[in-house]
Amino acid sequence: MVFVHGFPEFWYSWRRQIPALAAAGFRAVALDLRGFNDSAKPRDVASYKLRNVVADVAALIEHLGGPAVVVGHDWGGLTSWFLAMSRPELLRKLVVINMPHPVPFLRELRRDRGQKLRMAYQLFLRLPVMPELLMPLLLPMLLRVAGRFKADEIAEYKAAWRKPGARRGMANYYRAVPAGRGELKQLTRPIALPTLLIWGEKEKVFTPATLEDFDEWVPNLTIVRIPRAGHFVQTDQPERVNEALLQFLRLP
Repeated sequence: MVFVHGFPEFWYSWRRQIPALAAAGFRAVALDLRGFNDSAKPRDVASYKLRNVVADVAALIEHLGGPAVVVGHDWGGLTSWFLAMSRPELLRKLVVINMPHPVPFLRELRRDRGQKLRMAYQLFLRLPVMPELLMPLLLPMLLRVAGRFKADEIAEYKAAWRKPGARRGMANYYRAVPAGRGELKQLTRPIALPTLLIWGEKEKVFTPATLEDFDEWVPNLTIVRIPRAGHFVQTDQPERVNEALLQFLRLP
């Protein structure tokens, strides 16, 4: 199993899943995406186009001898959607956590003003320099407000954010979005793989409508909704996430 984290985390996002999956007999591998923690941190924005991030995860699975079950959250979830579209032979199953499929997400972004407003924070993260300066203040607040993170866990994240080039790399994901949209449209295609979408029902970034009306794009889809959990559902309700993962993995 390959676990792919999101913003503003690193492999540590999966600290409560790795032991449970390993105990169940799975080989659990959690990576740091480019720009985060101990991975390479290119300076240029173009390096953070999603196709490059997808290629990183594909190369890791090939190195590990794949195919693999891929589990992605947030940016890792978006990466996992497009990995399944572009390199389905590398996956046995797909799990995405609190990141809608790109088709219903873009549909709601076009027609729903509320979804547009929820994405306004990305405009700030695309600014030059300012995001890097303010992240040390804003990111701990984000974790405290949006998830059930303990003080020692936030300290681990702070240490990762302090690494040279990390905050610039993290912001570059958002700066690379406008230039990469056309490429992603070309990559969008149906996913035939068994797919599990785990959803914390207190999600604040994406509207509930982003989970509706995309059956033709992911026909073999199961959605598990987890109450009393928000965007960082694997931290908020780790036991329930682990239960959903193990149940899905045991299906033929």
